[in-house]
Amino acid sequence: MDYNLEEIDTYAKLWIKEAGEKIRASFPKTLNVTSKSNPNDLVTDIDKSTEQFFIEKIRETFPDHRIIGEEGYGDEIKDLDGVVWIIDPIDGTMNFVHQQRNFAISIGIYINGNGKIGLIYDVVHDELYHCIVGQGVHLNGEPIPKLDETTVSEAVIGINATWVTPNRRIDHELLVPLVKAVRGTRSYGSAAMEMVYVATGRIDAYLTPRLAPWDFAAGIILIKELGGEATNLRGEELDMLEENSIFVSKPGLHNEILEKYLKDGKW
Repeated sequence: MDYNLEEIDTYAKLWIKEAGEKIRASFPKTLNVTSKSNPNDLVTDIDKSTEQFFIEKIRETFPDHRIIGEEGYGDEIKDLDGVVWIIDPIDGTMNFVHQQRNFAISIGIYINGNGKIGLIYDVVHDELYHCIVGQGVHLNGEPIPKLDETTVSEAVIGINATWVTPNRRIDHELLVPLVKAVRGTRSYGSAAMEMVYVATGRIDAYLTPRLAPWDFAAGIILIKELGGEATNLRGEELDMLEENSIFVSKPGLHNEILEKYLKDGKW
């Protein structure tokens, strides 16, 4: 079955901008903040209403498309046949609650398992990073240049301090040599924004031991389109239906970090 990517992309852009307007309008109001399973994993009424907004629009316009959403209002999906929208209504909820900035709406659209359209919307700055595969990546319509190669010693990488301090998920000592070898580290509290920063060259790599598909579905489409790499921390292909470790970077840097710093880890 043939799908009209231009049509899907046009609607997706329209809806993501409309959702952003609703989120900006919510700032003056008191947020109804509740906790999910982890008390630090905040969810708000805005996350829920934003996801429901997308689902209503998609089901009305594209009834044969399916949806994976962070807040659970989408479909129960065990395969990626046909068109699947993978949506994070607010990536960086803690930033949204505490800062009202440094968060994004993230939408990856996959057709028969292949990423075809990626959109990440920095709501506060009204910056929409968007891509139809094969047509380049754009910021508000302006093309973003391909990624250049760099080396570990010149790289600034995105990594959360959690992973280089004692934690229950990994041996934190595994990543210490990499953190010492790079020029600098940054942490922004939103996987979607970290991936945008890799795509635009603001940072050179981003890695984390655990993300859900809605966290990275859009970002990896943008990065790959610009010549970057996106795998798990073992260098393997990502599973779009499961949690994964994530490693995205500029070309060249990916192999250097995998070979010198990640190959012996039990990720």
